[in-house]
Amino acid sequence: MSGRLFIVRHGNTFASGEPPRRVGVKTDIPLVETGELQAIALGRWFAREKITFDRVYCSPLLRTRQTAAAILAHVPAPLPAVEPASFLAEIDHGPDENLTDDAIVVRIGQNALAAWDLHAEPPPGWTVDREIRIAAWTELLTKPIKGNVLLVTSNGAARFALLASDDLAAQVREHQTDMKLRTGAWGEIVQTANGLHVAAWNQRPPARI
Repeated sequence: MSGRLFIVRHGNTFASGEPPRRVGVKTDIPLVETGELQAIALGRWFAREKITFDRVYCSPLLRTRQTAAAILAHVPAPLPAVEPASFLAEIDHGPDENLTDDAIVVRIGQNALAAWDLHAEPPPGWTVDREIRIAAWTELLTKPIKGNVLLVTSNGAARFALLASDDLAAQVREHQTDMKLRTGAWGEIVQTANGLHVAAWNQRPPARI
């Protein structure tokens, strides 16, 4: 019998036409309307697939809590309690907090930003608690996973799930160049007797659901 982790990134926090910025743990902003719709679409997709959850972990940030609540609103009762998890909180972008990528590149250069997106190597001045996050994911993935587990987090934090096992990141890179999750997207890691398998990554529900 296998256990499944569904790792979900929160919905949009910037309105259409608004330049996206790198917002981390210090910027606790809500979902915008399109983000709320993305969260609802996730809930409807899980319901359509008849996926219920035995445990739910969530970052303490408002945008992730709103996303988790919208998902669980579509899941049949009884619902598990939402457990706050600090290792799911977004990273700290330091001097680049609330800046656009164009502005960040001026300070650190394109290569440094690409190293973060491709390999989770933090630029100078960012605080990501890499070892703590990887240790938390490793503990979660090496213990028996019972049933379905939902984890609602942010893009900067989600990638560390893939670094907790030698070949999870390699599995994702077979299909995409980086380890990102788009807003309103999910990844699925399956634990079986044969090990860990990335069943999906950076997937969004269909446009009409």
